[in-house]
Amino acid sequence: MDKRMTTAEMVGQLRDGMTIGIGGWGPRRKPMALVREILRSKLKDLTVVAYGGADVGMLCAAGKIRKLVFAFVSLDFIPLEPYFRKARQDAALQVMEIDEGMLLLGLRAAAMKVPFIPTAVGLGTDVLKHNPQIKLIDSPYADNKQWVAMPALKLDAALIHVDRADARGVCQISGPDHYMDDLLVRAATHSYVTCDELVDSDYFHADPARAHQVFWERNLTTAVAHVPGGAHPSSCAPLYGFDVAHFRAYNASAQAGEGWQDYVRDYVDCTHEQYLDKVGGLDAIRQLPLPVY
Repeated sequence: MDKRMTTAEMVGQLRDGMTIGIGGWGPRRKPMALVREILRSKLKDLTVVAYGGADVGMLCAAGKIRKLVFAFVSLDFIPLEPYFRKARQDAALQVMEIDEGMLLLGLRAAAMKVPFIPTAVGLGTDVLKHNPQIKLIDSPYADNKQWVAMPALKLDAALIHVDRADARGVCQISGPDHYMDDLLVRAATHSYVTCDELVDSDYFHADPARAHQVFWERNLTTAVAHVPGGAHPSSCAPLYGFDVAHFRAYNASAQAGEGWQDYVRDYVDCTHEQYLDKVGGLDAIRQLPLPVY
């Protein structure tokens, strides 16, 4: 089974008003090539679910997001993503702002095909005040406690970037953390994956340890696109770190009058190959140091 598509073909299967989950974490392993493809498309009115970074900021700047379900939107060393900050301050989008653990549980509920998961997370906080759609439930057991019923965050599509994949949809994440990408895939009706390296299926049989870096079944992968450097300017550990200089320039663009338009002209209105040339080439990307904490 050959599931290869181009990023344009993947985005061509998305529709206005869909709920889209975006994998990765802040400036780490974001499917940025797919985000740029969405920016070039006519898609609009999206509900985006993410542990956000520049993916969310760029979609905010382009007016693609109607509603955002999030726990944070950060570039790490730049604490608040600049274009998200502007959209939030301008009340330009609806939001469901929740705790990181609540977002995880909402995805897990959708992955398990249950309507909610009970949790103590959020009790006694303003999360419930600002999200009246999240209900409290009474325990059916003798503890007589109330619990937060975190609703399932069902996705129409998940967008993911991985280190390696084969044409059948087997995906490998070899970095130190796969974040919530497996839950996003399981919570979604369709999952579109870009990979830095497209490998033969024998790759996964050559070393049994690689099976431990495959976090969902290949039947859950709708399509795969080979996009080397497709996470840039975010990282894809251990292949490359995030591009600090690029993010600094991106952050500065948010302060300029035509900054977003200039950024789009330079880094969005082009092919992926042209994008790689503009940021110094694939070899330069793979020299970016991994962040150390």
